[in-house]
Amino acid sequence: MPLINIDKIDRRILNALQSNGRITNLELAELAGLSPTPCGRRVKRLEDSGVIREHVTLLDQAMLGLKLTAHISVTMDRHTPDRFEAFEAEIRSYSEVISCSVVTGQSADFLVTAVVPDMAYYERFLLGRLTRIEGVSAVLSSFELRRVVDRTALPLEYME
Repeated sequence: MPLINIDKIDRRILNALQSNGRITNLELAELAGLSPTPCGRRVKRLEDSGVIREHVTLLDQAMLGLKLTAHISVTMDRHTPDRFEAFEAEIRSYSEVISCSVVTGQSADFLVTAVVPDMAYYERFLLGRLTRIEGVSAVLSSFELRRVVDRTALPLEYME
């Protein structure tokens, strides 16, 4: 359950904002069935509570020449808090990394998603940086052929 009470009007607001972060408060209020002032207060409450973390602009990866997406399983040599913390601090500094998660259920400890222009760049990234992080004992790279689902919106239907 959410830590904050979310009613159906909040869900309408959140769904609309997930679809179009540039929607005006007037347009949002109309979609939510509110007048602008109460709508603005609800958005502020959702921001202050942390439900709305930030507002971002999504860029087109291909149009920017970032043609290769790699999904990388990373295995660490030791499972100690210090080793994991050092890896996480380093990987956060890599702009190519768009996602990194600690995982269970497989031999890897981390799943990393990196976006790069091409295979030559990826080779330099992998051999020159990623595998040089202290504690990395193995990596397994898979390359995305085609993205089937590409959404940023979270499902809110379960809250009904």
